[in-house]
Amino acid sequence: MSHSSDEDTDISDSELDEYAEECFENLRNGSVKVKESDETFRCPYCPGRKKQDYQYEELLQHGVGKRSQSRSLKEKGKHSGLVKYMELYVNVNANRSLSKSTVEATEPHKLNDANELFVWPWVGIVGNLPVEKKDGRCIGESGSKLRNDLARQGFNPVRVHPLWTYRGHSGFALVEFNKDWPGFNNAMLFEKTFETNHRGKKDYYNAKYLGEEMYGWVARDDDFHTDSIVGEHLRKSGDLKTISDIEAEDKRKTTTLLTNLTNVIEVKNTRLKEIECKYNETSMSLTVLMTQKDEMHKAYNEEIRKMQQNARGQFERIFKEHEKITMQLAAQSKELEQREKELEKREARNENEKKQLYSEKEMNERATLEQKKADENILRLAEDQQREKEKLRRKIIELQKKLDAKQALELEVEGMSGALQVMKHMDDDGDVELMNKRDEIQQNLKEKIQDLEDLLSLNQALIIQERKSNDELQDARKELINGLKEQHSRAFIGIKRMGELDSRPFHIAAKRKYGNEEADDKAMELCSLWEEYLRDPSWHPFKIVRQSNKEVVCISRPFFINSFYQTHEIIDEDDEKLKDLKTQFGDEVFLAVTIALMEMNEYNPSGRYIISELWNYKEGRKATLGEGDDRNTETRDQSHGVKDAGQESNAPKTTDRSGYYNKDDLQVWKDRYLRGNEDPSRRDAKTGGHERSQGDNIQV
Repeated sequence: MSHSSDEDTDISDSELDEYAEECFENLRNGSVKVKESDETFRCPYCPGRKKQDYQYEELLQHGVGKRSQSRSLKEKGKHSGLVKYMELYVNVNANRSLSKSTVEATEPHKLNDANELFVWPWVGIVGNLPVEKKDGRCIGESGSKLRNDLARQGFNPVRVHPLWTYRGHSGFALVEFNKDWPGFNNAMLFEKTFETNHRGKKDYYNAKYLGEEMYGWVARDDDFHTDSIVGEHLRKSGDLKTISDIEAEDKRKTTTLLTNLTNVIEVKNTRLKEIECKYNETSMSLTVLMTQKDEMHKAYNEEIRKMQQNARGQFERIFKEHEKITMQLAAQSKELEQREKELEKREARNENEKKQLYSEKEMNERATLEQKKADENILRLAEDQQREKEKLRRKIIELQKKLDAKQALELEVEGMSGALQVMKHMDDDGDVELMNKRDEIQQNLKEKIQDLEDLLSLNQALIIQERKSNDELQDARKELINGLKEQHSRAFIGIKRMGELDSRPFHIAAKRKYGNEEADDKAMELCSLWEEYLRDPSWHPFKIVRQSNKEVVCISRPFFINSFYQTHEIIDEDDEKLKDLKTQFGDEVFLAVTIALMEMNEYNPSGRYIISELWNYKEGRKATLGEGDDRNTETRDQSHGVKDAGQESNAPKTTDRSGYYNKDDLQVWKDRYLRGNEDPSRRDAKTGGHERSQGDNIQV
């Protein structure tokens, strides 16, 4: 044990003794109660325990256990004071002021030789502790376990120090007791208990075979002067004193305490006299102050009287001002009446302005009629384009037939060329029939080649005409889009801005995340940020996947065979920006951004800006020119009042032209853009189905 640890132990012991003495004094002077009745007691320091009624022996055992087991210094001190008070002052069933153990504790010197030297503070020695070897060293039980065992036997040790050497546990332990006389009694009880069980000091040194039992005794001068590890620790932690020396030291301390207390009393008496003098001075000052207070009270009353007089004068002035203000209000009332008359005149002028507004309204209605006429012109243009489209479809069918004839003619020309080449390589040997046949084939070949050239010229002319018609159809589609932009109806055929970001999911997510107060600002900020992302050509969150595992074989004339897999682009869900967006704001915002991305990638991948497109909102696809023509026809009929209320109710009421989709639409977009499952209607449009045959861009 180091010197610093010994100092810490002494400090802790002194604080514990002081706190225990303070608690003992509180119990002794009655400020803290222990006794409930003649036979029952309670622990004043454990109010939270369920059990509050103790017998004498139970409360004493409770205090001893708490003193030995508690880690808190205050708890140990409280219960040490409780045990001391119970042993000294509590009467149990015999109306005695002191118990037998208390008498023995207060007169320890009568039981022992007054000149016998003991190690002080009181120390017990425990030998023959059970040890075992492990990894070449001796190990044994901890000191806290041995201390608890001794406490249960009523010895009340303060702490137990097992003694260790470089070889491990020595088999000895030092048991420290309290420095007071009860601690001495506990030490002697500890020694006599071991002697009674024939395991005392003499038994230890006289035994030939120690066995497994522990031996114990109180440390004296012979133990103090031994050269063993026990003597070394005793010399470090204690000193040799006789009972007489300790009693003399206690008496000296008591005398010193009495002297100090006497000095303190004298000082306090002197202080008391000084306080009495100060009290007299204060009393005289108080008398003077009371006199001054009376004078101030009189002055205060006089001041109040003057203030009341001033208040009456002030009230009279206020009353006069009130009459003056009343007269001013009457004048203002007359002025307001005059203003009322002026307002009536202005009202008359407003009637004239209303008439003027009515005339302007009529002018606006006439302008609306002009707009309707312009719409009818657009409808006529669309009808003309429809007729041109029908003509073009018939031309395409005719061109298809001619193309088939051209292909058949090409095959026939190739066959005849091959036959002619064969005949050239054959030896005719003057065969006139073979020569005639060869000449005939050559003549037919020239005719077929001429026919083929004529068909190619006709095909080229039709292609040029088809391109012109296509351009006219595109112009008509643009005119139709421009005309429908100004019409704001809820029909399922209308104009959609492809690649435009829908802001409503952003508002919903912002309300959910930031609350109603910041929702609008946060939604606008977030929507603007993602519009910038969408216009950034360097950001391309797409990946290419196979549309199916089936290999497609393409045969091109004359003799080329190519095989490939059909692929298309879908959204890359592993993109960092999209993952963060989905995590922070949910599926609806994520889907709005992916829809805008796919639309922009499909309709304007190079420019990355928003374009207007004729759109079928009911089926969620690009509308054909025929559908737009039907929509214009319907608008014209409605403007002329042809449709009745029943027919108008057939229009889809759940159509939302804003581009924001319900739950079914969300699933369709997920299947299309995230998993690669394309809409069948769009697939038909791409592969030349019925919708494409009546569409806008027709290529031969």
